[in-house]
Amino acid sequence: MKGRPRILVVDDEENITFLVASALTLAGMETATAATGRDALAQVARWGPDAVVLDVMLPDLDGFAVLQRLRDQGHKVPVVFLTARGTTEDRVRGLSDGGDDYLVKPFEVAELVARVHLRLRRADDPAVGRRLRCADLEVDTERHEVIRAGLPVHLSSTEYKLLHYLLVNTGSVLSRAQILDQVWSYDFEGDPSVVDTYISYLRRKVDHVAPKLIHTVRGVGFSLRVDG
Repeated sequence: MKGRPRILVVDDEENITFLVASALTLAGMETATAATGRDALAQVARWGPDAVVLDVMLPDLDGFAVLQRLRDQGHKVPVVFLTARGTTEDRVRGLSDGGDDYLVKPFEVAELVARVHLRLRRADDPAVGRRLRCADLEVDTERHEVIRAGLPVHLSSTEYKLLHYLLVNTGSVLSRAQILDQVWSYDFEGDPSVVDTYISYLRRKVDHVAPKLIHTVRGVGFSLRVDG
């Protein structure tokens, strides 16, 4: 990515667009704002932002419809949803329909800036492009296809999200709290042992052949890597 990254902030609340745009500008980004879904679509076509911070509740098209139109038009710009709608159904819909992240109002500005930075790095890094690989494990992120040892692997949506998070952080040790935050959402109030349960599901489906890729780091969390 050359020059200052361009971020389009879409929200019909002027105080929110001012706050977010100001924070991103201070973080070294170039910003523009839009108050409606149609204006957002026009600005993406005209201005070509590197990422979009997108409210769900807009006065004309909702954020999900905006995202769908962007994807239908071939725009692969990363989209971070920023919304007061924080139900699990909304979060799952936003991420399943092609969104890249989902923050619920009220939010911490520093966290929003960090997440936008993360999306920009991933969009600019060919290692986390369409295909992710570790040994003979391969994931096509556009088609949500998983292959291990040359054979297709069928995963549930949660299993896929967990595997994807492990893959984009290959070699890193991820704590249960980090995994809950990214896969189940930061305000998850269920049993944290769900992480261990889904790790066991993944091991049965993608780690039943050598080399073993999913490792437990006692007292810390989990890591996907090739040892030796």
